[in-house]
Amino acid sequence: MTAPAKRGVLRVADRGWGTYRTITAAVRAAGEGAVIHVQPGVYRESLILDIDVSVVAEKGPGTVRIVAVQGPAVSVSRGAPVLRDVTVESGSDRGPVVLVAGGTPVFDHCQVSGGRVEVIHDAAAELRACTVEDASDSGVHVTGTAAAVVEDCVIRESAGHGLTLSDAARAEVRRTTIERVAGCGVVMAGESSGTFDDCTVRHVGEAALLVHALARPLLRGCRLHDAKAEGVRVGDAPGSGPATSATGRDDAVASGHDEVRVRLEKCEVFRTGREGVLVSGAGDVRLRDCHVRETGGAGVIAAGAGRVEIDGTRVVDVPGTGLAAVENAELHVRGGTVARTGANGVHATDGCTVRLTECEISTTAYTALHFGGSARVELVSCTVRDSAQHAVRVEGSAELTAEDTRVERVQMTGVDVKDADVVLRRCVIGETETGIRLDTRHRPLLEDCEVVRPARTGIEIAAGTGAVVLGGRVDAPGSAGVFLDERSESWIEDLTIADAKGSGLVIWSGARPRVRSVTIAGAAKNGVYAGDGAEGLLEDCSISATGYPAVYVGAKAAPVLRRCLVHDTDEDLSQAEDAAASFEECRTSNVKVATMPTAAEGEMMPVGAPRGTAGGPAAKRARKERVGEDQLPELLAELERLVGLESVKREVASMAKLMQMVKRRQEAGLQPPPLSRHLIFAGNPGTGKTTVARLYGRLLAALGLLASGHLVEADRSALVGEYVGHTAPKTTAVFRQALGGVLFIDEAYALVPAGQSSDFGHEAISTLVKLMEDHRDDVVVIAAGYPEDMERLIDSNPGLASRFTRTLRFDDYTPADLVRIVEHQASRHEYRIGEDTAAALLTHFDAIDRTERFGNGRTARQAFQQMTEQHALRVADLADPGDEALTVLLPADVPVVAVR
Repeated sequence: MTAPAKRGVLRVADRGWGTYRTITAAVRAAGEGAVIHVQPGVYRESLILDIDVSVVAEKGPGTVRIVAVQGPAVSVSRGAPVLRDVTVESGSDRGPVVLVAGGTPVFDHCQVSGGRVEVIHDAAAELRACTVEDASDSGVHVTGTAAAVVEDCVIRESAGHGLTLSDAARAEVRRTTIERVAGCGVVMAGESSGTFDDCTVRHVGEAALLVHALARPLLRGCRLHDAKAEGVRVGDAPGSGPATSATGRDDAVASGHDEVRVRLEKCEVFRTGREGVLVSGAGDVRLRDCHVRETGGAGVIAAGAGRVEIDGTRVVDVPGTGLAAVENAELHVRGGTVARTGANGVHATDGCTVRLTECEISTTAYTALHFGGSARVELVSCTVRDSAQHAVRVEGSAELTAEDTRVERVQMTGVDVKDADVVLRRCVIGETETGIRLDTRHRPLLEDCEVVRPARTGIEIAAGTGAVVLGGRVDAPGSAGVFLDERSESWIEDLTIADAKGSGLVIWSGARPRVRSVTIAGAAKNGVYAGDGAEGLLEDCSISATGYPAVYVGAKAAPVLRRCLVHDTDEDLSQAEDAAASFEECRTSNVKVATMPTAAEGEMMPVGAPRGTAGGPAAKRARKERVGEDQLPELLAELERLVGLESVKREVASMAKLMQMVKRRQEAGLQPPPLSRHLIFAGNPGTGKTTVARLYGRLLAALGLLASGHLVEADRSALVGEYVGHTAPKTTAVFRQALGGVLFIDEAYALVPAGQSSDFGHEAISTLVKLMEDHRDDVVVIAAGYPEDMERLIDSNPGLASRFTRTLRFDDYTPADLVRIVEHQASRHEYRIGEDTAAALLTHFDAIDRTERFGNGRTARQAFQQMTEQHALRVADLADPGDEALTVLLPADVPVVAVR
């Protein structure tokens, strides 16, 4: 007969007066809510707790030891038992010492030795002021859907990890120390989650915190230090595909759930063997008000598809790079500090995206901010100082936008650009060797920037580089204020160059800048130095207080100065004997030695002409050479030679004459009629739209209405970005390349996909409309595409209709036109086509079905290529072919139209 269950207090002792000799016996006899007092001693048993009882060491911690006989020393399957002041030790098994498979037990001031505490299934355990040590694997392992509270505990000396959470487990960990473990301090896998408050992880053999991509820890006020690997490592779980993890993260981010992030708030990460924080795969991490220092490698690295947000965090005293982003990672930093690094302050490369806002980067052994690959970087209100190399280096296919950023006290260049594209707005660059150096095929934009006291040049634009400089100031450079190297083509407006120790503006051989409303004052040498062979246009500029002549013109240099003022200086002009500069409406004031030619209003005068001869033959010849109108007949003849396109040719020729008249009215001081130079080219593919656009630009350049007339081709992929905030800079960058020429947008209707009102293409159009207004005299935009689709484009934005008032329609080529195109191709490649072959070609083109795959001119060129291939096969077997056999294309060479 079973004894009745007892409530109240039960006692256990291994000898003497105790009622029960084993704890197991007391538990079996106890009722719900009973308290079992255990006398000091060693109890060799495997205790199973499955009711609400409290097991208490009566004489306090360390006096009662439960040593496992087989399996766990303590197992909990249900109920809410309490174990207080008890030491639990493993036996011979290597499994868990404490196994919680169910219920909600509490372990209070207990010590667990020789094995792990394991919480599984849907159990929920609490460990309060406990010590877990000498485990053969993890100290504490929570898995399944189990939960744990770990408070004021110590986990140490384990052969594996300190604390492991896996599957969908969750934990609340407070004021707990994990130390001297062989593996990681904390491992979070699966979709586990946990909060860690005021915890310490130290002296661990691997990473202090290891998180797989879908786990969600939150650390507040924690200290992670003296790890042999990383302080924090976040990445995909072993064997998991990054696509799955990335999808999980992206879905959660899109829905606004912050729990997908690995979050560290007011934490310290220091004295690590490797990186402070390493994020890879699809990891998603946020650091807020943290301190990362004294790492073994970089401070923070984002790699793969990882995403890192850093807010108010200090990364200092690291031997490598402070912050790094590689591959396709994202790095967003606000209000942080990166200082005293052994390499770069911030380094980004490959296809990553970086945004730095209100950050300070200082005292770096290498370049403070180094961006390469195809990285996309944005700096807003940052400060960069005390770099041993460059402050900012941008290279490769990288794109940088920097606004309201300050650079000071760097040993090399403030902003150094090689091959990449940059936009700098309201930036201040001070106390550098060179302020800004641009060497790129792109056309960087500097808007309202200041360069202050560089040891050498303020702004240096390298050979073959075009740049746009709008507003701003170059103050007290150690040599030239702005140096334009050979063949560079820059656009400079509203810039002030003051107190240069060398010349204010240097234009080197072959450079062709367009300079407008620039003020140059206090240069120790020339205000403007145009070297041998230099060209360019300077309009409405002011030059004063120079140590050498205000303007120097070298041998065969041919710059044009229009409405420029030289004042308050000793000498206005020095020139080589064969200089060819020209002047329009220039003035001098308070100049001791004035030799600059003067002219009546509206006239232009070459340097070699004596005063008062502005209207002579030499001046007229110079004017004609400068505006290039003598090229008009040749260009119009080239237009006329185009096959077909009769209405288009008439329209373009008519516009050329109209614009010629407009220019002459302007030169006569008369108001021009309203005129829009932007055009719609409506037509099917292969109808010559790009060819006509290129000729149109050259015509406008010949008339002096465009600076160069070059053509920049673009389509949707070149203008529309991939994410919010990317489109406007991308569109602006392409537009800048077209300054002085024609921007030709092919398949422009693709900017507004049918039925997609929220597409980024609408942002591209809005940006274009504004840029067209801001630069209405500097760029012509031609939008091309199918006729019916172009109407949808114009209707998409009210600003387009007012700017595109003329449409040129490009009709499909007739079969006879296509034959003429083939004949032209043959002539260019030294082939001959007889009348019979031409007739066969006409029959061929008549037979082609004009579906949407029909390519017009492209179809003709493909036919010619097929004819040359067939000709080669026919002639290859001839022993000694003569000239006629090698050059004459026969009807047999004409391709056969497939019959459907």
